[in-house]
Amino acid sequence: MAIRRSTGLILVGIACALLVVSIFLVRTLSNADRYRSMVISYLEEKTGKKVEIGRLAVTFSPGVAIQVDDFGVKSPPLFPPSYIVKVARINAQLDVRALLHRQVVIKSLVLEQPLINLVSDPDGPWNFENPAAAKNRSNSLPIGVVSLVKIKRGRIIASNLLASDAAGPVFFEAHEVFSELDNVNPDAITDPASTTLDGQGTLKAALLRFGSIEATNLSSNIRLQARRVLFTDAQAETYGGNTRGELSIKLSGKNPSFKTDATMKRIDMAQLLSAFRNARGKMTGKMEGDLKIAGEIGHSLHPLEGLHGSGHLTVRDGQVPSLKLNANLMKLAHYNDLGPAKNDPSSFNVISADLELDHERISSKVIDIDGYGVDIDGSGSISITGSDELDYHGVAEIVSKQGFMTNLFARLAGGTLKDGKLSFPFRIGGTIDNPVFSKGK
Repeated sequence: MAIRRSTGLILVGIACALLVVSIFLVRTLSNADRYRSMVISYLEEKTGKKVEIGRLAVTFSPGVAIQVDDFGVKSPPLFPPSYIVKVARINAQLDVRALLHRQVVIKSLVLEQPLINLVSDPDGPWNFENPAAAKNRSNSLPIGVVSLVKIKRGRIIASNLLASDAAGPVFFEAHEVFSELDNVNPDAITDPASTTLDGQGTLKAALLRFGSIEATNLSSNIRLQARRVLFTDAQAETYGGNTRGELSIKLSGKNPSFKTDATMKRIDMAQLLSAFRNARGKMTGKMEGDLKIAGEIGHSLHPLEGLHGSGHLTVRDGQVPSLKLNANLMKLAHYNDLGPAKNDPSSFNVISADLELDHERISSKVIDIDGYGVDIDGSGSISITGSDELDYHGVAEIVSKQGFMTNLFARLAGGTLKDGKLSFPFRIGGTIDNPVFSKGK
């Protein structure tokens, strides 16, 4: 009986002790906003950046959580005035057991309407980095790994400063972002020497823009790893069609870089080309194919000009108004019977081509064009620097059979007669707006 009575007294004593601690914590945490200036000073010391907090509060349902309103972290003086992070509200669920041991352990974070603004300097550092943390671990944020991070209605933008340190164009942005990430390590993310997996999960975005290319209703897996962001199993709606593939962005080195591997189906060429000022109205039709593109993102007004890549594309049932292949090819030999080629000379049935992108020029070794009345096999290249210079050559075959005299003169002009059909070599120079057709050799 004495043992039971003593055990009961011990349990009552423990309960009383916990009650006293709980009352102390509730009194302290319920007045959290009074410690706002202390929290700001602490974060500024650890991050080396200016921090803003509009309000601090504590909620107790469903668990103990810290609520932060109007949270912001500003870019260091090396960068133009801007925010690295600006969040309307942060809800941080705390580990109660850790609190009893005077430790703050964040179980989960919910970020509502966050703006994440990533900027790279020409000398290499990003605005979110804390170089002092790599030298002195005491200057790092002792948050540890957060089991779950949720982003609601976020916006992410990334840009490079120019060589003059002026703000450069945005090369990546995502709007209306919803994401759930597991095992996020905020300390490692801000550490330039990190080589760890800093988080992984899923991401959805209403709009994703990379350079001039846009995608809507994106869904993807995402990994934050060793200064890289990887989008895998991504799928999105693009220009009336859909695209699937992978995209990775590397944030190390003086110039960030990217790599993408995509498969496209039923892309509307008119919509796609409208995103590029010099290409608007140049082609219509539906495109499908595979494309791999990579390159560094430069600190210039044209950050994606150093791209390189390869792929194979097919465009069906379209037009190239400026070329008018049928009409121009026919004029080279003055054909009498145009056959089906006399109708809509700018139209084609299928264009299929490989492509290589390098130094702002697209080259194709094999181009197959099935037009209306004309079949073409060729190769060549086009400049995409703004000059739009053309350099193509090939052999055109006239589907409709011609009369004896037309065949005779065409053969004298360098044409070939086979199975009653004429073919002849040709070249296309000039620009996409003003192509120049001539007889080839």
